[in-house]
Amino acid sequence: MCGIIGIVGTRSVAGRLVDGLRRMEYRGYDSSGICTLHDGALVRRRAEGRLANLVAVLEQDPAPGNVGIAHTRWATHGAPTAANAHPHATGEVAIVHNGIIENYKELRSEMAAAGRVFESETDSEVVAHLISAEVEGGADPVEAVRNVLPRLRGAFALAIAFRAHPDMLIGARLGSPLVLGYGPEGEEAEMYLGSDALALAPLTQRIAYLEEGDWVVVRRDSAEVFDAQGNPVTREIRASGASAAAVEKGNYRHFMQKEIYEQPTVVAQTLGSYLRRSDNSVALPQIDFDLSQIRRLTIVACGTSFYAGLVAKYWFEQFARVPVDIDVASEFRYRNPVLEDGGLALFISQSGETADTLAALRHCKAHGQTIGVIVNVPTSTMAREADLLLPTHAGPEIGVASTKAFTCQLAVLAALAAHMAVKKGRLSREEEAEIVRHLLETPAALNAALAHDDDIAAMAHLVAPARDVLYLGRGQDYPLALEGALKLKEISYIHAEGYAAGEMKHGPIALIDDAVPVVVIAPSGPLFEKTVSNMEEVRARGGQVVLISDAEGLAAAGEGCIATIEMPVVHPLIVPLVYAVPVQLLAYHVAVVKGTDVDQPRNLAKSVTVE
Repeated sequence: MCGIIGIVGTRSVAGRLVDGLRRMEYRGYDSSGICTLHDGALVRRRAEGRLANLVAVLEQDPAPGNVGIAHTRWATHGAPTAANAHPHATGEVAIVHNGIIENYKELRSEMAAAGRVFESETDSEVVAHLISAEVEGGADPVEAVRNVLPRLRGAFALAIAFRAHPDMLIGARLGSPLVLGYGPEGEEAEMYLGSDALALAPLTQRIAYLEEGDWVVVRRDSAEVFDAQGNPVTREIRASGASAAAVEKGNYRHFMQKEIYEQPTVVAQTLGSYLRRSDNSVALPQIDFDLSQIRRLTIVACGTSFYAGLVAKYWFEQFARVPVDIDVASEFRYRNPVLEDGGLALFISQSGETADTLAALRHCKAHGQTIGVIVNVPTSTMAREADLLLPTHAGPEIGVASTKAFTCQLAVLAALAAHMAVKKGRLSREEEAEIVRHLLETPAALNAALAHDDDIAAMAHLVAPARDVLYLGRGQDYPLALEGALKLKEISYIHAEGYAAGEMKHGPIALIDDAVPVVVIAPSGPLFEKTVSNMEEVRARGGQVVLISDAEGLAAAGEGCIATIEMPVVHPLIVPLVYAVPVQLLAYHVAVVKGTDVDQPRNLAKSVTVE
């Protein structure tokens, strides 16, 4: 979940390394550091906490040099202290690492027994000592790395610098992403390594994605790539498409707020890729398999993406009449799932690099499943391994709590569910056109939902003092209750839980008292009366209800609530997309009232590349 970058250049690299880290802070912000090579020495600067602390260190104590590596950390082994910050170094070698070395204890014991002294509590430092021991024993850098990599178990993306070889870096990846960047040629030639294309975007648009097990020797004007067996290989150079422009908040207070407000635009862009306005039909990318023959759908995802999949389960089963299994990725492989022939396994991820989800994808591929991927980064590892790639078009999402990626995922899932239903003969041409018309109404409905932002901000102080908050919903609103609770937990640090409304009386109602706000998601419709009945059970026991509904629903049940949030009247299909806005805004404004760090909440990172 950390971010790494390396530059082999012709001019000072410290400022550009820091800029690359700034573009990767979503990957972790517990600590950061850089190491440059200058006058035959490894020059290392590190700082605990946010990147601004490293910038302050560098202002007082610069790091000169034209070659260097850098790291922004999400802590796994060892507290987020300066001593545990990367780069880790010996007298000869410095490394930055994203991932986990699972066998680090036995390797560390071996190195300690040989007299090597460790300075940190991390698993990563052992890699520096292993490579350094090889170099000190007479191996050249390429030989040293070739000998060490097979000894590492776990996941890693590495960038390695060598004191005695100031004109090169070596990179390696296994289970964690690593991108090779090709800079200018000639006298100004440079080469780069980075965790993702976004980090390298200001430096180059010409990149190559290293494949599983690859390692690369990077010099100023060349790169030699080797596969896991040490054989020279060629990896395609392509245009990254990542924006080199700095990602700015504009007039918004936080990135999360900006990204909530971007949803009408990005959902429209996403739907525009999958819907044909000319005849109100769904048009997916070219598919090399027959959707009509899919007999079972397996959905796998984590966190917010998992809740998007839970909503989609209702759609696939309602429209296409395809049975759906859904799992959180971290549990999927370990229950030894039954994967029938003819199944489609659908993986949902914002980054396309989520370690648990990627491992589940490879498990399904090994068991003969057709692989579909819904992802916001169409050049990611998951995207490259998919049989069916369905990109969202949310654009970079900087706030750690996902907002616009979630609604764009829902937009793609709705289009896919409708298309599968058509292919299976479950939807007529007229019914497909009706669904498309409703989906095309979503951006306007999102704008209407955003119009209530001030009302939600005004009532956030009613929720902010709570220690516990419950969210209730029925049908496809139940996953939205789970998502609302997750958002509140992530950024306000209030304990919150989402429940199916009918489950309240089966245990959770014991938690209700006048100090527990209960957020009820209940658009008018077939399930409204049942949800309101559950809401009344809460109020009868002193619960403080916040009701999110349309005008009809609020008129019928809003009296006696501590607050109400009015939503536009929309078709049930697009309710999850539209009602995502108030649960996002409620979490956002509660966090602002509490004064927490909205964009970089404690202990979290955006791209979870460790299992």
